Amino acid sequence: MNRFVRTVALTIFVGGIAIPGGAWAQNHPMAGHGNLQHRSATPPVPTTPIPRPVPMILSPTKQIVKNASGEQFFIVASVDVANSQVLLKRPTEVTVLAKIDAKTKCLDAAGKPIKITSFRAGDTVWARLSSDGPDPTVELMQDGEMTMADLHKYFLDY
Repeated sequence: MNRFVRTVALTIFVGGIAIPGGAWAQNHPMAGHGNLQHRSATPPVPTTPIPRPVPMILSPTKQIVKNASGEQFFIVASVDVANSQVLLKRPTEVTVLAKIDAKTKCLDAAGKPIKITSFRAGDTVWARLSSDGPDPTVELMQDGEMTMADLHKYFLDY
């Protein structure tokens, strides 16, 4: 008996959805949801505009964090010796394209002089720039890491 009832119910259910056109399919609010013949090729156009997220606008000076020596922490993105420039990335993901010249001092972690070509993408450095505006020049770039104490001091509130 149960098998018979399930078979009849399934037949009615499938039959009701598969019948195109009938009174149920024309008047029911769910008409067309199971039947591909009632779907249009183009999606419906919304009547109200979709709200767009407002981009967060921050002043570049609010993102600049310097230590007591006036140096900023960067990750080296690339070094272009041919064009005398280096692309540096702040921990906030903001990049700075800075010039390098004959006055630029490059130091290793121990403070010994090295060449600019010693730096590779991914190296972490403390750098002092000539300005925080457009077209800065690197005055000093020293290989170094950010300690956990520095991280909390400059970037975290806890």
